[in-house]
Amino acid sequence: MNARVHADALRVQEAAKGASARLDWLESEAIHILREAAAECRTPALLFSGGKDSLVLLRLAEKAFRPGGFPFPLLHVDTGHNFPEVIAFRDATAQRLGERLIVRSVEDSIAQGKVADPGPLGSRNALQSVTLLDAVAEFGFDALIGGARRDEEKARAKERVFSHRDAFGQWDPRRQRPELWSLYNARVAPEQHLRVFPISNWTELDVWQYIVRERIALPDIYLAHDREVIERGDRLLAVTHVTPPRAGETVRTLRVRYRTVGDMTCTCPVLSQADCTEAVLAETLVARISERGATRLDDRTSEASMEARKREGYF
Repeated sequence: MNARVHADALRVQEAAKGASARLDWLESEAIHILREAAAECRTPALLFSGGKDSLVLLRLAEKAFRPGGFPFPLLHVDTGHNFPEVIAFRDATAQRLGERLIVRSVEDSIAQGKVADPGPLGSRNALQSVTLLDAVAEFGFDALIGGARRDEEKARAKERVFSHRDAFGQWDPRRQRPELWSLYNARVAPEQHLRVFPISNWTELDVWQYIVRERIALPDIYLAHDREVIERGDRLLAVTHVTPPRAGETVRTLRVRYRTVGDMTCTCPVLSQADCTEAVLAETLVARISERGATRLDDRTSEASMEARKREGYF
């Protein structure tokens, strides 16, 4: 065992000593929230992208509802610019679990004239709100269960666990419902719905500790691999058909991994040698920049801020 692997193993072992009881508590809370949503809501759906947070949600749902099937379908809004590896993993996971997967596409919303096409190189991330709200209306969903966490971004830190959306899908942070003693209000008027966040109190470190403990399989791009990238500002960006190099940018092959996955036009990899989940956990233990702060180009300006998009119906 080389020195780096040995050091990573020691970090993981030390973290595991204090993590077990916390993970048990977080798991219990999340299972309770999932069961509350299933019991109190008429037509919930679980948002599933194939990313690590939604894969943790699936494991929690298995613990909450197996040996029966899930009391809700899985729903994904596909921008058309998602990483192919993640989309393939999404489909394979839904098939393995035997659960219904509903996919709605931003490309269809563009074709229907509901959103403006940003062009082949533009980000479609913010356009997902329209497609998502159309899916809510199409299926009559009164709750969308998602994997957002409060540690990700300051706007998400304002969210309740059962977060109310009005008839236009809008979120008002000043009119959040109280959740004293973990009592959740699931009542909604016609055409309104809830966003439910069972892992709201988890951190990125909690997620990776749970993935390691539960041996949850992930898309390969979460682990270190060689990829052609360019430097854009202070970030790396993978070279793809929607993110080709611009004039003056140099293509290099570097060892990278993704901390989060999403639209290829705005999701950035980080330099890494972590080729297994234990090594990723070790890197996460010493990370000094937040997950979204390190890897997302679309949260950099006030016009594209998370809070502004959430007010319009974003995840």
